[in-house]
Amino acid sequence: MVARSGDPAVKRLTLAVAIAGILLGTVLVGYFGFREVGHALFAVGLAGFVAIVAYHLAGMALLGFCWYLLAPRPASPSVFIWGRLIRDSGSEVLPLSQLGGFVMGARATMLLGVSGAVAVASTIVDVTLEVLGQLGYTAIGLAILAQLRPDTPLIGWTAIGLTVGLAAVMGFIAVQRRGSRLVERVLWRVARRWSQGAIATVRSIHDELAAIYRRRGTIGLAGLLHLAAWVASSLEAWIALRLMGADLGIGAVIAVESLLYAIRSVAFAVPNAVGVQEGAYIVLGAAFGLTPEIALALSLLKRARDLVIGLPALLAWQALEGRRLLNASILIDSASTAENGFISPRERTSSRAL
Repeated sequence: MVARSGDPAVKRLTLAVAIAGILLGTVLVGYFGFREVGHALFAVGLAGFVAIVAYHLAGMALLGFCWYLLAPRPASPSVFIWGRLIRDSGSEVLPLSQLGGFVMGARATMLLGVSGAVAVASTIVDVTLEVLGQLGYTAIGLAILAQLRPDTPLIGWTAIGLTVGLAAVMGFIAVQRRGSRLVERVLWRVARRWSQGAIATVRSIHDELAAIYRRRGTIGLAGLLHLAAWVASSLEAWIALRLMGADLGIGAVIAVESLLYAIRSVAFAVPNAVGVQEGAYIVLGAAFGLTPEIALALSLLKRARDLVIGLPALLAWQALEGRRLLNASILIDSASTAENGFISPRERTSSRAL
């Protein structure tokens, strides 16, 4: 039997992996010097940090718009931008795997009126296109790496990973479009976990998937925008490195960032890629002359950015969830009162006056 994510054993394993990652990251920072890493980190300054946060929020808005394009009966773009914000916040702030973030993002759109079938189906396709965009981003980084560092062994390993990843995604798309029975079994499991019986039937989700894939022009546009968003994200790291005093060209930054996120994807089960991201930055940065102190500072800067964005977003999401539960409780109480024929004192007074 495969353990579910809610099982105590899985939770303990996830917590253990997260703690190990935190310890690894702390050891790396300590080994290369807390003072040196801190100096590079604070060189960004408050204005620079605010600019980086604003740039990242703009990127999130673009990704939310990509998701909005896929919905067959879309709500306002702001609903999907909000859902994207919650998706990324859950993945980067909470000790969850990336799947946990996907669940939270879909749930966030449902709270704002998107049907469960549309939320689940569009999330599946959006994540698929994002992975395809990432593979394209990795291919660009690989080409730059081969040009700038033709002797590095990273080229061969990256090419193998890229080939395997592309084959896996193509297979997943084929299953979504043609593997009807298999998809329905998977969707039944997903639907039970994501919506707990509140969404439409599994057949409705499958129908929404088919409707999305019939809109080929929209699929192509969303895929290109995802690729553009991946490439544009490198500029954020390039700005941060410039503020830290690192003179690294944009091509080298694209190579480092694309390979970093490829490594993060492989380590998707590690919550927030804690430790993995820090180690990958050191190894990849070294290939382009980036010092370990600056590489670690860049990683910590990204984590600080995620906290500043993610914590308020998650608090707002919880407030919406709390209000929904409160309203549901009031409706249940009202229905129970009506069913039992209970009349409040105020109602009695009114009836007597009549």
